Amino acid sequence: MKLLVKNGLIATDTEVFSGDLFIENETVRAIGQELSCPEAEILDASGCYVLPGGVDVHTHMDLDVGTCRAVDDFYDGTVGAACGGTTTIVDHMAFGPKDCSLWHQVKEYHRLADGKAVVDYGFHGVLQHVHAETLAEMREIAQEEGITSFKAYLTYDGRLRDGELFQVFRAAKEAGIVIAVHCENHGVIQYLRETFVSEGKTAAKYHPLSRPARCEAEAVNRVIHLAAMAGDAPLYVVHLSSAEGLREVRKARAEGLKGLGVETCPQYLLLTDGLYEDPQEGLKAVMSPPLRKKADNEALWQALARDELDVVGTDHCPFRFAGEKQFGAEDFTKCPNGAPGVEERLSLMFSEGFMKGRLTLPQVVKYCCANPARMYGLYPKKGTFLPGADADLVLIDPSKRRTLTHASLHGAADYTCYEGMELQGVIRSVYLRGRQIVKDNVFLGQKGDGRYLKRGRSVLAQ
Repeated sequence: MKLLVKNGLIATDTEVFSGDLFIENETVRAIGQELSCPEAEILDASGCYVLPGGVDVHTHMDLDVGTCRAVDDFYDGTVGAACGGTTTIVDHMAFGPKDCSLWHQVKEYHRLADGKAVVDYGFHGVLQHVHAETLAEMREIAQEEGITSFKAYLTYDGRLRDGELFQVFRAAKEAGIVIAVHCENHGVIQYLRETFVSEGKTAAKYHPLSRPARCEAEAVNRVIHLAAMAGDAPLYVVHLSSAEGLREVRKARAEGLKGLGVETCPQYLLLTDGLYEDPQEGLKAVMSPPLRKKADNEALWQALARDELDVVGTDHCPFRFAGEKQFGAEDFTKCPNGAPGVEERLSLMFSEGFMKGRLTLPQVVKYCCANPARMYGLYPKKGTFLPGADADLVLIDPSKRRTLTHASLHGAADYTCYEGMELQGVIRSVYLRGRQIVKDNVFLGQKGDGRYLKRGRSVLAQ
């Protein structure tokens, strides 16, 4: 199959220019001006920006949290991703049975995803205990499965203690593996949650008070030092939510720490903890870390504008408001943490970032496409238009507006946190490896079209 994309404004992470793309056999063959191929199909991109397909490296499809399960499986969730312009995900595995082998969840996630995903996908391994076997299995899985990143938590029941995480960092440094870390201070959070419940303070508005920003900042600081002590081991801080946490990142960067990647998410740029004031509606936004203040939004936007952060992911983890979220109706500590976002991300960043002048379009491409691929060993196969890259692309018409509503989305969740938001820019088409999978918000692909991606080394490990 040969395809010529003509008359569009091509956006990469370094420039925007009027040009053409030539696609053959699922990959980009050429990018330039006035390209021609008599036998190629012509895609007229007049009036549109042409972006590389989005890469979301922080999703939780089919996540089993013990008391309930995320409602998007690898089919529903990746249909939503596709319709939102994301053509690649790297999904975080759930914890497995106590003391299980790391291979247990690798096999389980292949069972959940293979034959269902409609966009290309990979997995992050998950760490919930540390033994000699764990460290050996990390290396095996990286070599055999191309899973070159693992996640550790500093809170929740499967959290790692500092000594365990230090061992992980040392092994990861040696093997060129990235360790992604959820940074919150578990002891303080547990104390505050227990205190609020004992005092009858169980409404949604106490959720952010039980996880203050300094809990994040302290944990970010701690994990940065642990990685540094392990020889600047590759560290990726997930879902940074606060100005306090950002200060710790800035300090580490000023001191020259190598191998540090930092992610934020649209919810921490656009939403605030005012949503928790409604005891019912607030349950929709119960996530960890929680939403913060307007000042935190502004600080994170400023950091993106100054290229001080690396990635905008989603932490997509949807539960039904009319179902699982109601577990927290009488006690916020029982509400499952998470919200949908994989379909909304690229449109939000295009409209609220680029169209409102907070970011340049190359920065949007960098944070949503190129840098996620770089951070997790997918570049230049994904996230770019370099010759040889997979022909994943998104056409966005900047002249059109849309109102974000749950009814217009495709995942299994029954709400969006961005209901009613007016956006400038509408996704016209999405292509995966040169084949159209979305047209005018209608999904055209097939179950199982997504391919599993074995990943290489991250730029953080080089």
